[in-house]
Order: sequence, then structure tokens, then C-alpha cells
Amino acid sequence: MPTLHLPAPVGEECTVSSFRERGRPLLGHMQQTPLTIDSIFRYVERHHGDKTIATNSPTGVVRTTYSEWALRTRKLGGVLDTLGISADGRVGTFAWNSARHLELYFAAPGTGRVLHTLNIRLFPEQLTYIANHAEDEVIFVDRSVLPLLWPLIDTMTTVRQVVVMEDGGQADIPADDRILDYEELLAAASPVDFHVEDENRAASMCYTSGTTGNPKGVVYTHRSTFLHTMSVVQPNVFGLSERDVAMPVVPMFHANAWGIAHAAPAVGAGLVFPGPVMAPQGIADLIVDEGVTFTAGVPTIWQGVLPLLAGREHTLRDIGCGGSAVPAALSEAYREQVGLPILQAWGMTETHPVASSARLASRYADADDATKAAQRSRAGVPPLGVEIRIVEAGTTDTLAWDDDATGELQVRGPWCAQDYYRPDSGVELSTVDGWMKTGDVAAIDVHGSIRIADRTKDLIKSGGEWISSVELENAIMSHPAVKEAAVIGIPHPRWDERPLACVVVKEGQTVTPAEIIAHLEPLVAKWWLPDAVEFVDEVPKTSVGKFSKKDLRSRFAEYRPGS
Repeated sequence: MPTLHLPAPVGEECTVSSFRERGRPLLGHMQQTPLTIDSIFRYVERHHGDKTIATNSPTGVVRTTYSEWALRTRKLGGVLDTLGISADGRVGTFAWNSARHLELYFAAPGTGRVLHTLNIRLFPEQLTYIANHAEDEVIFVDRSVLPLLWPLIDTMTTVRQVVVMEDGGQADIPADDRILDYEELLAAASPVDFHVEDENRAASMCYTSGTTGNPKGVVYTHRSTFLHTMSVVQPNVFGLSERDVAMPVVPMFHANAWGIAHAAPAVGAGLVFPGPVMAPQGIADLIVDEGVTFTAGVPTIWQGVLPLLAGREHTLRDIGCGGSAVPAALSEAYREQVGLPILQAWGMTETHPVASSARLASRYADADDATKAAQRSRAGVPPLGVEIRIVEAGTTDTLAWDDDATGELQVRGPWCAQDYYRPDSGVELSTVDGWMKTGDVAAIDVHGSIRIADRTKDLIKSGGEWISSVELENAIMSHPAVKEAAVIGIPHPRWDERPLACVVVKEGQTVTPAEIIAHLEPLVAKWWLPDAVEFVDEVPKTSVGKFSKKDLRSRFAEYRPGS
């Protein structure tokens, strides 16, 4: 038997047999190259420098190349040194999707610092809490949203400097020594090298939207970001390649723009950023004019874009959607009017965020339209790297994958969070056996496709049985006169809770509560039918575009049908 060159005590020959006798595992001889964001950056810089980044602004589209972006990003690394940001200091951003924001995405972690994206749609008290909890040292802010940030700056106890980025906004800039100009800093800086050795080092932080309790911080590592990037470019997920032009409509302050801001550069795809021009007309025009092939955002965005995109020539191959359940009626409307259905994905801030996608499997190629639509309305199958299970509430007892049993959906994988950053007392993310609790109630079919039944906190318990608010909402929104619908539980003296449907009617349409109920009768169990239908001007939204049922529950806390 040949001698293997393996570690062995001095003077001892190392053969396979002697290695086994000592009880040591046979180790591989592969290089231990760390999986880091700066390695993604260098790859883009060297191999895809000619590809284009386009950013929309009030004065028109501004273009640059990855080569030009890379030089600016290296200079931005020098700026962070000049500003005296500590070795693992938190670099806050308060900005729209743009090439400048992408520079921060790579310069902060590339120099060992931690990018912290602040959600511009949060309430002031939440912004102050998050900036202080994360201990941001500097905040880079777009001029158009400076008026939202500056009044809070004295409440942010660790922030020493505010760097203003010109995005076409006209807001006045206060005369204050703490305020610096982004382009002036960049012009005076020298480019630096990026080199991170520890792949488990913190790379970025995102906070949940705080629908229950304080917002919770999730800290992504270089390794988790690298692996998530490799995941979302898989054909079964977003399938990005250098032939694509990607436009993340989902904000870069929302779970790293669902990974698109890392994945598109990583494969050499062109990028289009909406900037501060977030009106549906601007988004529809960018899709058409810039030759966008892949885009992604929350359902409320695509509801507004649909009539402005329908009938126009485009190059889209996929419209990714997530953040909340995609109404089947919306997806089918895109299939009929735009030529392709919506691609539903599921995930959370805590899963980086993409943890499954509902790309139609080949086994359904010859299925009828109704079956295909039903499959597209699911959360889909997890990509390689993510494991899933459903369990009985409060236990680790797993349930069958028969698409009938429902339980809490739990996940694990290399881009799933183990715990929160400095969590409040009593907040636990992981189970005793190492799975991440999602708070979603789901069923899983025999092929491993997830069907989200509801959020745990949004289920309606009526007479000891559960009613899914999500399924009711989808059924209501299939009515041709309904624009939006949210269902909440209201107290009932006999049944504990009963469903209340809050409905937004499409402009120019009319519908009565009785017609809504009649529409539901053949679609859901009789005891699921709402006790009342209330018409509202708008369903309140969270900072990331989800239905804010907390606000609805507060509004209708004393509501009784007929009152």
C-alpha cells in the first residue's frame, strides 16, 4: 500500500492502516480559502468590469460600469479609514437603491466593518432604537431622505458623522460640522485593498420591522452571504447569469435586497436601480427602457405596476415576489396581461432572506392551468443548503409531509440565523435541537413544497379550530372588484374569535358585503366565512410593504358586527 503524506508524529510512518489504527479521520487536502465578500468584489472587478450599473434619478438615468464602481468602492474603503471608523464599526446607511449604496455594500464589509442598513420607512422611535442598539458610528444618507434622519441625530448616541449622498433631492443641508459630503470625501481618498481572512466575521446587519416588540437585529457573516449568493443564482431560485439585467425593486434596506445586490455583480449581470423614483410608472418604464430581465419586489409594488406594464413589449423572464403571500389573482393577472406569472419566493430577514422559491417543477409541465396556478401560489421548495420541517406547536415532534398536516415551519442551514443580536429577554430564535423557528404555520407536500397557511400570530381560532387568514385573503382578492383584502380575528362571546374582512375596492368598481360572502361560499368552508366585511380606503402597510394587521387589530379592537 502506498504511503500517504498525512500528519503523523515525528518518526512515525503515516499509512492508511496506521492512520485508522490511531482512530483519526482521513482529512482532505483542499485549500482553505475563506468565503468572503471581498472575494466576490475582486471577481466582479477582474471579470465583469465592462457591465453596466444604471441608477434612476429625478433628472434621468445615471450610468457607470463595474470597473468605475470598483475604483470608487476601493476609495470608499479609504474614506472609512479616514473617518476613523473602528475595526468592526457599524456603518449605517439610510438610502434608496443606487450605485452609491452598492459601493457601501462592499466597502464596509471589505474593510472588516459591518454594513447596517436602516429602514427609511420606520417610525422615528424605531430608527433611534435600532441605531443605538447596533451602535452605528456613521450614517450615509441620501439627500432626499435627510429630513427624516437629521431631526433624530441627537438621539443616536454613537453616531459621530453623517455623510450626505446627492441623489437629486432638494432638501436643505444643515450647517453642522458632523455633516460631510460623499463625493468630496471620495475625491480626496486613495483606493485601498480589501482583505478579510475570517469568513465568520460579521459583514452586515438587518433589523426586523418590529411587528411584535422591538425590532430584532440579525447579523450576517461573510460566509453566510457568500453561500446565500451562490444559492440565489441557482436555476431553481432566481437563476441569474451574466446574460441578465437585474433590477431589485425590493429596498436595499430590506434583508440585503433579497441577495440580489450581491448575486447580480457576482455573476456579471447588469444592474438597474430605481433610486428615489419609486412610483409604479417609473418602475414600469425602467423595466421596458433598460431591458430588465429579472426584477423582484413585494406584492403591493406589482399591483401598482401591472396596468402600466400590461401590453408593452419587455424582456422580462422572471418577476420575483415575496415579503408576504402573493395573491393568486395577481400572479395570474401577470400571466395573462404581461405574459409571465409572478415567481413567488419565501424567506425572512433571519434567513438572509431567501429560503424557498415556487419555480414550477418539470413534473407539472403538462398539468392544467388550475394546477399550475396552485403550485405557483405556494412558497415552493427550499434550495440546496436549506432544510425544512414542520412541528407541533411548542414541541420538536415532526409532522408528515402530506400537504394536510400543518405545524410551525422550522428551517436550518448555513444562511439561517442561530440567534438575534443582543436580544430582549425571553426572545429565542432557535429550538433546543438547533432549528430556527419561523413563526409561520405551514404544510409540506410529498415533494417538499411548502404551503404557508398563516403567521402564527395571524391565525384565527374559532370554536377551537384554526382559520387561515392568508387563505381567506387570497379567496377574497380573487373577486374581480377587490384590490386588497386583509382578514383579522375579532372577539366573539361564543366562538372566541371570528374573521373580519377588511376590503379595498378597485377604483371605479362597486361590490357589497353580501357579494363578497357569496363569492367566498364555494371557495372556503362555511364556518370560515367572515362575520362581517368592512370596506377601507387602504390596508395599512408595514415599513417593508406587508399588511400591518397589528394596526387593523388596534383599529377594530372594539368592533362588533352590526355596530
